[in-house]
Amino acid sequence: MALTERTEIDKIEVVNDWNIQVRQATVIERDGEFVSRTFHRWVLTPDSDISGQEQKVKDICNVAWTPEVRQAYETFKAEQAARRP
Repeated sequence: MALTERTEIDKIEVVNDWNIQVRQATVIERDGEFVSRTFHRWVLTPDSDISGQEQKVKDICNVAWTPEVRQAYETFKAEQAARRP
């Protein structure tokens, strides 16, 4: 009986113009038969360091985060900072 575990990025979504949500699935199989799947999720924003991300995540970030989107995100952050007491 052989147990195997593999991870894969199975979902990448652009949300609210600049948030990139990434879901990674961890799949456990016994002798090639599915046993379980768990998920880990994280969110990236235009100011995130994406150097450690898988290439397909980087590719989507680079397409989604146009100069206009990056500027809108910076404006949003500045507006949020100005609202803090």
